[in-house]
Amino acid sequence: MSDRLDGEKSGTVAWRPPRWLRGPRPEKVPPLVGTAGAVVGLLNLAAGLFPRFRHSRLHALAEVLPGAVSALAAASSIVVGILLLMLAHGLKRRKRRAWVAAVSLLPVGIAAQLVYRHSILGAAFSLALLAFLVWHRRAFEALPDPRSRVKALLNFVALGGISFGLGLVIVNSHPHKIVGDPSVWERIKHVLWGLFGFEGPVRYVNNVDYTVGYSLGALGLLTVATTAYLAFRPEHPAARLTEEDEERLRELLAKHGGRDSLGYFALRRDKGVVFSPTGKAAVCYRVISGVMLASGDPIGDVEAWPGAIERFMEEARAHSWTPAVTGCSETGGQVWTRETGMDALELGDEAIVDVADFTLTGRSMRNVRQMVKRIERNGYETRVRRVRDLEPEELARIQKAADAWRDTDTERGFSMALGRIDAEKDGDAVIATAHLAPAEGEQPGPFGDLKAMQHYVPWGRDGISLELMRRDRSADPGMNELLIVAALQAAPDLKIKQVSLNFAVFRSSLERGEKLGAGPVIRIWRGMLIFLSRWYQIESLYKFNDKFQPRWEPRFVVFRNSRDIPRIGLAALQAEGYLELGLPRALRRRTPAEPRPCAHKDEPITADAVGTAA
Repeated sequence: MSDRLDGEKSGTVAWRPPRWLRGPRPEKVPPLVGTAGAVVGLLNLAAGLFPRFRHSRLHALAEVLPGAVSALAAASSIVVGILLLMLAHGLKRRKRRAWVAAVSLLPVGIAAQLVYRHSILGAAFSLALLAFLVWHRRAFEALPDPRSRVKALLNFVALGGISFGLGLVIVNSHPHKIVGDPSVWERIKHVLWGLFGFEGPVRYVNNVDYTVGYSLGALGLLTVATTAYLAFRPEHPAARLTEEDEERLRELLAKHGGRDSLGYFALRRDKGVVFSPTGKAAVCYRVISGVMLASGDPIGDVEAWPGAIERFMEEARAHSWTPAVTGCSETGGQVWTRETGMDALELGDEAIVDVADFTLTGRSMRNVRQMVKRIERNGYETRVRRVRDLEPEELARIQKAADAWRDTDTERGFSMALGRIDAEKDGDAVIATAHLAPAEGEQPGPFGDLKAMQHYVPWGRDGISLELMRRDRSADPGMNELLIVAALQAAPDLKIKQVSLNFAVFRSSLERGEKLGAGPVIRIWRGMLIFLSRWYQIESLYKFNDKFQPRWEPRFVVFRNSRDIPRIGLAALQAEGYLELGLPRALRRRTPAEPRPCAHKDEPITADAVGTAA
């Protein structure tokens, strides 16, 4: 029975548990609830920032209230408005913590609007939103990330301490305008009251009270706002690939790793993993910008894929993440769309070279053949070996060279990158290196005679996938072609039958667009791709791979609906390292590099990098 629960099929029909066994379907919430929260937040901001109506019916009541109450109402309205704006996205994603915070804040906002600005309309909108949230309380069940609480607490303590210190400076920055001689304790109380929006015991002349009061209020508002942002924003879960998970994945790859050339990249340690109920299949993923992004096909037995996919979708629903798959094969895309109801779109093609069919002879290989011979005449030699066969000193030198030759601040890669060179864990991987002995009287470089390297990870028992290629900038153009040819020629001795090269995005569009008779739409699309190639390796990568006469295997992206495509694209760019959302480089804290993460074939495929025919 457990095997059947895993989604294994008899014939072409997959057994799935009935609806009542899979738990209640989550109640749907209109997407406009997030917009409504933002609108109410803006109304609260307006209520706190703009002067109150002098002729409101509630004005007479407000005038008899103490001044501190009116000031507190203004500060509360501003704080509630900002917090509701921050919570809007969490409400849209059905986050439980966002719901609790919004339900707690809305009554405060209603009271603040009535007391300070006397806004009946704003209070009515807030009350309507509060009633809606309470009525649909069961729909807000998405789980938060546990790290956010720790970050929020640390931010509150650290920024609160900084705000208190700055507040003391502000309170004492006008010594000649302070009324009397307040004690240190009175000044401290003034800071504490001011951070919460109240008037303290210290008095000033010449309207300095307003300057000090608003400054302290702004510091307190900043502390509250940033703490709330860290508490309620969609977090990126930390890497969760434990040693136990990795061992289970390696067992699945040992049995079924030859089915997908991207399977071995599931062993990246910054990925999470969900297993099917019987453990016969798994889906690896990373969460970026609220997108639960899986790469490649599920790992393991195809018959058990539906069970792993169901667990993946349950995890996405539990946290209200947007599910997506990038780089899956045609078979994988069919299973994903059938089991989830999502759509698939062709993303590009993977270049695969069959070793038995590869040859440097023929007119089609003339450019590669001439380039390789020219480089060899210049004195370069190549070595292709398993990683486990390298001496530790040489492997360490290759790792350092790969780091030094990287042309970006951060490592790139997600779907076709492993992120490390490890002789113990990944001994079956292959390294191809190019060497040039220094001329007579010339000092060797920092890495000896090493001039270029490529790293290939295992693809089943008789295949390898290109994971990384780097070269010394002073080396001759064509190092990449030289090492790929060397790896293909050495493959029979290593019992390798097929080699997966780079992934070419939108290759079919580029190919069709340059053919005679191509329509205007495909020509315009091709022109856009060529334009984007100035920043991303689109056309150049396709042209480079095509030199080796590969067979092209299509790869797909699977998505829930068309509205998610821009968001998925943004998450994919962040995952691959082409887009980084964070502090500017000058403000980032530099951390020492670990003893090798090498992660992606991010060697630019430019004319200088790949060379041209002699």
